[in-house]
Amino acid sequence: MTPALIPPPLSLYVHLPWCVRKCPYCDFNSHAGKGALPFDDYVDALVRDLEHDLPLVWGRTVHSVFFGGGTPSLFPPEAIDRILQAASARLRFAPDAEITLEANPGTAEHGRFDGYRAAGVNRISFGIQSFDDGCLQRLGRIHDSVEAAAAVKLAQDAGFDNLNLDLMYALPGQDLAMAAHDLERAFALQPAHISHYQLTLEPNTVFFARPPQGIPDEDDAWDIQEHCQALLAQAGYGHYETSAYARPGRQCAHNLNYWRYGDYLGIGAGAHGKITLGAEQAILRRWKHKHPATWMAAAGTEGAIGGDDRIDPARRAFEYMLNAMRLQEGFALADFEVRTGLSRDSLAPALAHAREREWLAVSDSHVVPTALGRRFANDVIGLFL
Repeated sequence: MTPALIPPPLSLYVHLPWCVRKCPYCDFNSHAGKGALPFDDYVDALVRDLEHDLPLVWGRTVHSVFFGGGTPSLFPPEAIDRILQAASARLRFAPDAEITLEANPGTAEHGRFDGYRAAGVNRISFGIQSFDDGCLQRLGRIHDSVEAAAAVKLAQDAGFDNLNLDLMYALPGQDLAMAAHDLERAFALQPAHISHYQLTLEPNTVFFARPPQGIPDEDDAWDIQEHCQALLAQAGYGHYETSAYARPGRQCAHNLNYWRYGDYLGIGAGAHGKITLGAEQAILRRWKHKHPATWMAAAGTEGAIGGDDRIDPARRAFEYMLNAMRLQEGFALADFEVRTGLSRDSLAPALAHAREREWLAVSDSHVVPTALGRRFANDVIGLFL
């Protein structure tokens, strides 16, 4: 008998698209702000966008909210407050909902974090990337290392104790000692969470078109990764996802929901959502038009939708594994069934193959990637295509 699709936990993603200037490695939907930004008009459009999509999620509870960008910290606290007031008036928020705002240290100023905290934000994610001023300049960042540390302290002084610091490694001109020093600087600030990921040259970026000099080769990047993983473990940060490390109990609830194939409503220019429709036994992916002006003009109508894609059952196992294989914990076979509407038996041939290669440890109830499987994650995921 085919398992029934049961709607999983729901998150809300809010895209705020502007930044001071676009970084040369960034392939996100971000736009350098020119002149005064239309914060009020954008918030009005977000509310219309949310109201249009509400029928997809009637009666469901939001467990996390994530303001991503762009640079969400360009938006004043009053705008963030309006968004959260409007969302919580239209959706049921869990009492302990995690509400994250991404912040650029270059936009931090005194009093701003107090405002975000008063608005209901309870987690800040700082795009630090490095504490080396030379690396920051080569990455095109608008802040230096002193401003980075000062921004974190401002947030802590405002009462935030749930902070993430984003750091990149294998940067142009970076060696192992420099990458390790970045982590030592991060540890000194005592964040709850560190995201530590390798610089990649993504299509449609300046770095892809004109690769910078001095990027460490694959062997050196691997050495940096292994060394830094050991430093993170020694400092008490548990490695729970490919590039995410947390103090006990401080994993990012929003990102965990993505990786566990949970649902998320996406509002704002270029926002993506995934919604399980229980009554229809269907999974819908919806994305909004990318350009802020185009999206704002159409928000609240069908015209704001860039596309809808119903994920047919044949694609769901691959989609599920693409996310679940990022997690050290792996996944429960029972969760796979209710989140995909597929029988666990459909995985049997691929699981057997992965087990033979010692990529996955498989029990009657759980599947967990081995250290080898994590190293060859793309090959493991490819088995489920």
